[in-house]
Amino acid sequence: MASSRDRQRKLARAKLDRQMARRAVKERRRRRMLAGVGSGVAVLLIVAGIAWAGGAFDSDDAETTAAEDICAWTPQSATANPNLKDVGTPPTTDIPTSGTRTMTITTNQGDPIKVSLDNTLSPCGAESLAFLAGKKFYDNTDCHEITTYGAIRCGDPSGTGQGGPTYSVYNENVPSAPEPSPSASTGTAGKAPLYPKGTVALIGDPPGTNGSQFLIFAKDYSPATPEFSIVGTVAGGLETVTKMSKIETVANATGDKVKPKQKITIKSLTVGDEATAPSPSASTQS
Repeated sequence: MASSRDRQRKLARAKLDRQMARRAVKERRRRRMLAGVGSGVAVLLIVAGIAWAGGAFDSDDAETTAAEDICAWTPQSATANPNLKDVGTPPTTDIPTSGTRTMTITTNQGDPIKVSLDNTLSPCGAESLAFLAGKKFYDNTDCHEITTYGAIRCGDPSGTGQGGPTYSVYNENVPSAPEPSPSASTGTAGKAPLYPKGTVALIGDPPGTNGSQFLIFAKDYSPATPEFSIVGTVAGGLETVTKMSKIETVANATGDKVKPKQKITIKSLTVGDEATAPSPSASTQS
């Protein structure tokens, strides 16, 4: 039979293993946050991260109940950019980091587009979309561009390409750049596209300062230098996306032939589970 001292050692080791596992998760999130924010904010986060990653002698209860900052939001000035709209800032804690949630885009172009948002690989991008949807930020706005690489660009109430909220969120899920092909004859044949048809990604200017704007890819796209952070995938209504992509384009204010000749209007955009209709028995109860 194991001695009392051996049992204590095993319990202490198990506790240490739990603590180290939690700290590893926190450290991964901290690195992801630091990778995308500006240098000034990064310095503050490094200091906070050191304190956050500490606590080697904290109790289990303290570590499991403390609220964790999952995301960081970088302020953007509406004075410097009058196209920005202040609707507040999303929360930094209690954000889903696994599973998916559904974004429903209802337009004037056909069946609603259902997007499966990825809470695991893009928790902050998904949370930003959900927050803005709750503020009705996207309702009655136009998708102002059909890009030359086959994506529908939406989410800018100003229609200028410069609009958005007064905060930005860093890139989380940008595909890795393709490795140079050993032979010019092979090219990219046989390789999976970096942005497959149906991909939904955030777009910022400059890259990595994502606001409300997003792309819905109507065809495969594999750029030499990927810069769009993937946030989800179209799970329904891809026919509507294809229909949008075939709309004729005209020159926009800067002379680029990317403006849809026929309006693509988002009537509503929501994030969350669809409401379930009451059962017949429930509706007849008094």
